[in-house]
Amino acid sequence: MGPVVRTIEHWIDGTSANGTSARRSQVWNPATGQPQAEVVLASAADVDTAVQAAKRAFASWSQSSLSQRTKVLFAFRELVNAHVGELAEIVSDEHGKVVSDAAGEVQRGLEVVEFACGIPQLLKGDYSDQVSRGIDAFSFREPLGVCAGITPFNFPVMVPMWMHPVAIACGNTFVLKPSERDPSASLRIAELWTEAGLPDGVFNVVHGDKEAVDALLDHPDVEAISFVGSTPIAKYLHQRGTTSGKRVQALGGAKNHAIVLPDADLDFASGHLVAAAFGSAGERCMAISAAVTVGGAGDALVEAVNAKARDVVVGPGRDQRSEMGPVVTAQARDRIIGLIDAGEAQGGKVTTDGRGLVVPGYENGFFVGPTVVDQVTPEMDVYREEVFGPVLSVLRADSVDAAIELINANPYGNGTAIFTNSGEAARRFMRGVKVGMIGINVPIPVPMAYYSFGGWKDSLFGQSHIHGPEGVAFYTRAKAVTSRWPHVEQSVDSSFHFPTAQ
Repeated sequence: MGPVVRTIEHWIDGTSANGTSARRSQVWNPATGQPQAEVVLASAADVDTAVQAAKRAFASWSQSSLSQRTKVLFAFRELVNAHVGELAEIVSDEHGKVVSDAAGEVQRGLEVVEFACGIPQLLKGDYSDQVSRGIDAFSFREPLGVCAGITPFNFPVMVPMWMHPVAIACGNTFVLKPSERDPSASLRIAELWTEAGLPDGVFNVVHGDKEAVDALLDHPDVEAISFVGSTPIAKYLHQRGTTSGKRVQALGGAKNHAIVLPDADLDFASGHLVAAAFGSAGERCMAISAAVTVGGAGDALVEAVNAKARDVVVGPGRDQRSEMGPVVTAQARDRIIGLIDAGEAQGGKVTTDGRGLVVPGYENGFFVGPTVVDQVTPEMDVYREEVFGPVLSVLRADSVDAAIELINANPYGNGTAIFTNSGEAARRFMRGVKVGMIGINVPIPVPMAYYSFGGWKDSLFGQSHIHGPEGVAFYTRAKAVTSRWPHVEQSVDSSFHFPTAQ
């Protein structure tokens, strides 16, 4: 008899729930290449159970006071902060990223919780006295109802926290559908919400695949959908969700460029490029996957990047010596290797090769080592595709303007960066690129929580970016009130007689 496999269940109405579906999916340990659990996959009926629980909870939570909400949010913040290490280990075991990187993910998620703790200030309306004689005008914002989040595998704590703390702070209830590849962190977060005093049904978790996603998209009681993931699915969710009358914020994929000018500090730029390309095994929507060298910067930069890439320590995420872990699944590994193969076949020069990497003691793990492909051109598959792995393509451009044109020709517009000591070049780059998030000597320019996160072009469907001011606006709707109280003089004499109708 084999070992008992742990079953990961849903979280509905304040408790674990197995659901009605018999379908299951394996959850792997990417470092060992072995299954470690199975997760239940929701049916449409299971999704409806979660939505109905959230709908019931909305009736009271939407009427809760701002002080009650902030009390819960502050308690939740303290609990998450106390369990950063535990959450990081959960993420590492199922995603594969190193524990220190996973802890950083949790901290960035906490920044959104801290932003949401300021909800009394964020929901303040406007008031105009005496807009006309005896008439005042004012506005305020109300929650929508049941909101849903559909989130990717690469940040199983942080990306959901871009959504549910803001939604809940605004008075909504929430149904989260996390990635079935690393689902356990969401359940631990649900337990912490309950411990913080959040009423049952306000936060729910349903695991699943396309069946669960479609059930959320089509459910008449779901008012809004937030999504982060690949561009084809973002486009699909936006079209299907808006067709059914929902608000949808759908953040898609990326091909993030960093341009390096000849005046840039070579050691600084190469070190940050290596970290931005290979951190979290490149499984970040803000990872730098294309470096564009300008003028004579190319050969020296490639040499420096190669030297640093070969020094990256690759190993299991739980090993404190590891700087980079495995990718999430065997399928992801094989796809990444296939794109490296294609880049080489199409004329690219693989100067650091991570194919075939074997980590002693973890021979079955899903490892791909840091890889640098030089002499890449825009026609190559390794450039056109979102690799989502530890692969850095190096392209060449004659000028800053040529580099800007190259970036703008790409269908994605998520993030980009420039390495330079020239303020004029940085300003020209900042104003010229058609990209939503820009770093100047900062390779991964993820905005702080009090700004909003999101790209342009095929990296965003719909108009709403996530968290920050746009997140508050997304999870609420405005009411504008025009008020008059006419002056009425009424004089009634007092009387000790028994009152009668007049």
